[in-house]
Amino acid sequence: MDVRASASPSDHQKQPPLAGDLFHAADQPGPILDTIVPHDHASPARQPVERCPEPVAHARVGHQPSAGNRGVAGSHRATYSRAMLPDEASERIEAVRQQIARAATLSGREPSDVMLVAISKTYDAEAIRPLIDAGHRVFGENRVQEAAAKWPELRQTTPGIELHLVGQLQSNKAEEAVALFDAIHSVDRLSLADALAKAMEKQGKRPTLFVQVNIGAEEQKGGCAITDLPALLNHARDLELDVAGLMCVPPLELEPAPYFALLAKLARDNGVAGLSMGMSGDYATAVTLGATHVRVGTALFGGRG
Repeated sequence: MDVRASASPSDHQKQPPLAGDLFHAADQPGPILDTIVPHDHASPARQPVERCPEPVAHARVGHQPSAGNRGVAGSHRATYSRAMLPDEASERIEAVRQQIARAATLSGREPSDVMLVAISKTYDAEAIRPLIDAGHRVFGENRVQEAAAKWPELRQTTPGIELHLVGQLQSNKAEEAVALFDAIHSVDRLSLADALAKAMEKQGKRPTLFVQVNIGAEEQKGGCAITDLPALLNHARDLELDVAGLMCVPPLELEPAPYFALLAKLARDNGVAGLSMGMSGDYATAVTLGATHVRVGTALFGGRG
């Protein structure tokens, strides 16, 4: 079984505590980088971190991505087919589970508090099937079109699949996204919240939502600005959308812990419980800082050629 085969919104109503000094540091005044990292620690602004890049198209509250955007949502990517042997798939899943379990225990949490989302973007059905056969049921995709091409057939043959959209979403794809996905992690602007609300009302289906925050204020990254977060959350609540939590992708070359701690603080301050954060290179750190969903691709599927 997966770390968490499925989760309902009620599963995330209680925000887990952060570990040790990091929990308290995030609530202290002053710059977050100074409060999280000891003064005798290597500077986080210069400390390289091995993390798997997850590019996201740029978008902010009130901005509509263009169809020609070359980011995650707009670009076409080749799919890869390199099917693992059943034993290999099981070993990779177990290795990630063990890391999650250790990190959860370190922070005083249960491993079952964390949902492992296997990021299957750019992989075809043949490459995905070994993980399904090994018992995994929660998968994430970056693009609506790519997911629509491979997941309906996979779901027909395997009951219980839960599908998450983790990439940028254009408002004109909202109806397709609501029909296809059980959770959407990239709500980042008012217009998208409006489009999702209309699509949900029309279809009678309500995926779980996460608001993506541009936690590092990077121009090339998706997510709403930190200062725009309260207004976006209030708007989503006015629309009666099911916002389970926040999502972020920290800057690639920097120590991720301060950014994860900041996202956790923003979640507490704004009354949401879920934290979608952490990828193949840093998911253990994310779990120690409260992640409820980790998005792991390379550690489960291997390289993309």
